[in-house]
Amino acid sequence: MDEDPLKWKAAIKQDKLSWTQISNLKEMKDPIAIQYGITQIPTTFLLDANGKIVASDLRDDELKAEIKELLGIK
Repeated sequence: MDEDPLKWKAAIKQDKLSWTQISNLKEMKDPIAIQYGITQIPTTFLLDANGKIVASDLRDDELKAEIKELLGIK
């Protein structure tokens, strides 16, 4: 969700992000951001085993509870 490629790459390095990073460098005008209604960073999506979005923007205890429920953990 960046616009400046140099700042984006520097942040990836600084944060030691080891997973693949992808950006159109169009900030909030990115077509994917628009498609999924992303209006803030960070935005999170929780997916079920079929890849369906089952929750978004959960934090802390709410996120843990939803993950436990999806995994069938009591």
